[in-house]
Amino acid sequence: MTQLSKKFDFQNKNGETLSGRLELPDTQLVTIAIFAHCFTCSKNILAATRISKSLSQLGIGVLRFDFTGLGNSEGDFANTNFSSNIDDLKAAYNAISSEYFPPQILIGHSLGGAAALKLSTEIDTLKAVVTIGAPSDTSHVSHLFDDNIDVINRDGVADVNLAGRKFKIKKQFIDDIKNQNLLEKLSKSKKAYLIMHSSSDDTVSIDHAAKIYQSLKHPKSFISLDKADHLVSNPKDAQYIANVIGAWVGAYVEPNK
Repeated sequence: MTQLSKKFDFQNKNGETLSGRLELPDTQLVTIAIFAHCFTCSKNILAATRISKSLSQLGIGVLRFDFTGLGNSEGDFANTNFSSNIDDLKAAYNAISSEYFPPQILIGHSLGGAAALKLSTEIDTLKAVVTIGAPSDTSHVSHLFDDNIDVINRDGVADVNLAGRKFKIKKQFIDDIKNQNLLEKLSKSKKAYLIMHSSSDDTVSIDHAAKIYQSLKHPKSFISLDKADHLVSNPKDAQYIANVIGAWVGAYVEPNK
């Protein structure tokens, strides 16, 4: 099965245009997933692109998009936080639901996985949730700002070097990630969860996967990604992830009619 790729832009809650890309199968569209990328990444990061395209070959449409202020999306990244990421995901869900039908699958990579966990308890039509290298708490990313935290607390903002790029991080971002509790409502969720993590992940320890898994009730599954790195830079690892997701979700989603 081949796939079709199309531009899919939509607006966030502030009326800013977020840049999206929708991967579709060229035959029957079985169901739709939304992919949430990692912190300060974009929809075009190799993991998101490869996994989305591979899933479309299995009949699953995938919407990946740039969060506010990142990639080709409008807005100022400095004014965003984890809560605004959740709002962006809700906007993506509403946009794709209006154009096609409500997505049943939510996939999140790294901090995008944390966002997927948080949102999963709020939307009834979601049936299956997948995390890839996700932290069990949002404050995990605060270590990235250790060298700048005094400046942020004093001035309210600082330029922080992340993966070779400079981003403005405001105190409101630090405060926001401290006030999130990802695991609080997970024990009451009846959705299916697939937790995927590598024991070789040196960015987010696999201990986080254990905490997430223990917080969930069945149906839940854990898949080891063996030696995959945090960004899933090896195409073989991305293909493996897509194949596993494609097989796993079949037990939980209802094909679109």
